Amino acid sequence: MTVEKKATALSGWPMLGPVALLVLGDAALYAVAIPGLVEETESIVPVFMLVGAILLTLVIAVLAGGFFTVQPGQARVCVLFGHYVGTVRSEGFHWANPFYSRRLDSNISAAEVVKVASDDDKSVSLSEGLSTKVSVRARTLNGERLKVNDKVGNPIEIADVVVWHVEDTAKALFDVDDYPSYVAMQAETALRHVASIYPYDHAGDSSDSSDVITLRSNVEEVSAALREELSCRLEPAGVVVDDARLTHLAYASEIAQAMLRRQQAEAVIAARRKIVEGAVGMVEMAVNELARGGAVDLDDERRATMASNLMVVLCGDSEAHPVVNTGSLY
Repeated sequence: MTVEKKATALSGWPMLGPVALLVLGDAALYAVAIPGLVEETESIVPVFMLVGAILLTLVIAVLAGGFFTVQPGQARVCVLFGHYVGTVRSEGFHWANPFYSRRLDSNISAAEVVKVASDDDKSVSLSEGLSTKVSVRARTLNGERLKVNDKVGNPIEIADVVVWHVEDTAKALFDVDDYPSYVAMQAETALRHVASIYPYDHAGDSSDSSDVITLRSNVEEVSAALREELSCRLEPAGVVVDDARLTHLAYASEIAQAMLRRQQAEAVIAARRKIVEGAVGMVEMAVNELARGGAVDLDDERRATMASNLMVVLCGDSEAHPVVNTGSLY
């Protein structure tokens, strides 16, 4: 694997003066040689001057090709005839070897270029090769919605957003083909893998369900697992993942209604359980308070009847309508 190393480049401003002087001298040669040729004299000096001017023009063109700028948040990878020289990260106006490559050949096939032709920027980058200027700024990748199966086999729809940046420019350009496409593909693969190792939600009301990590309830844990998965997959490309979060999570349309009814049933059962637990506590407190004072003597049958009536009143959905019994139970 290629490892990034630092390359030094001269400041462009000191080189700008000599190049400007060469341009002026070249213009003067043309100004002297062309009139001499027009006069049709027998001297061959204008011919030599014209040839020198043409050669000087070529030299100026080569020297001018060494000027380049590095913006904040950018890096320039220097490649000389297929050999990696280093990376210039210092921003500003620079001059370096004019034979450094400005674009790298892409190994993407023509069929793959046609496949991504709908995305104009991407197709151009594939067809013309990768630029040796690499942005090291943070980038955001908004993933598309994917339909996958969770740990228990339920089809779900899931999407994520990934914030990443290039840490090692040499790995990004030389160890993978088209690193933005590599990041997008690995982000999709990592999301599919993470979604398949966790259930969407707690299944049932088991006592240990609170210890199970789910996609819906444990957002931080799932995001940390997604970041770790992406970091491992993108490390060969010299890419560092700053953050990764889920942006969409839902059951697939074919089971959404069934799962909604199940969630509603679980909510009703949980509410009923809470009501029953509270009612039992209130009935117990009422019976004990009446028996403690001694004002009311309750035998087992009356105690059971009172508990039954109180449970009906406390657990009923509608308002209770009591019936006054003026007789005796016996």
